[in-house]
Amino acid sequence: MGYRVLTVNREFGSGGGRIAQSVAKWLGWKLLDREMIEAIAKAANMDPKVVKKYDEPVHSWLGRINHQAMRSASLAVGHQFEEDTVFNANSMADFSRRIVEDAYAKGNCVIVGRGAQCILQHKTDAYHAFVYAPFLERVKRLQGRLEKGANAEQRIRTTDQERAEYVMQRFGKNWNNPHLYNLMISSSENEGSTARVILYAMTGQL
Repeated sequence: MGYRVLTVNREFGSGGGRIAQSVAKWLGWKLLDREMIEAIAKAANMDPKVVKKYDEPVHSWLGRINHQAMRSASLAVGHQFEEDTVFNANSMADFSRRIVEDAYAKGNCVIVGRGAQCILQHKTDAYHAFVYAPFLERVKRLQGRLEKGANAEQRIRTTDQERAEYVMQRFGKNWNNPHLYNLMISSSENEGSTARVILYAMTGQL
């Protein structure tokens, strides 16, 4: 099978982003990770800082209630609520889907997160990998990367929960369901070896 796209999902602190970057570099493919923020900001004509706020978060029940309340109030006074003037988590998800689908259409790209494994689930030429690592190993890796005073353990739990809830809320899927992926791999050995295994599993190349 000749794959045109690789999606990489990852536990926080597993090094999945850097692993995806390595594979993209070896293949000479475009990487969509942080670059997704810039692409969405450009497409939505928004400040990247605003877009970053909505990157893979969970759109809370309170947020949905407030958004619906704004719509109801505007309709009650005879004002048509302009959906495209409000950028929120729903807007972010819609733009993300469009950009993932466009990236797939062009091919030769590695996409990190953003539900790409669900959006492209039935594309036979898209390869899906999930990177994980032991909890204590992730804590150790993050202690040197996070800002001073950050609680690495809490950050891991919070970020992983948000990513899982994002996939469940947007796609009705369990984030770590093995049936969403061609390969689930631990990066406990080291990130370089993990990237090489993914490359080999996908292409047969070392």
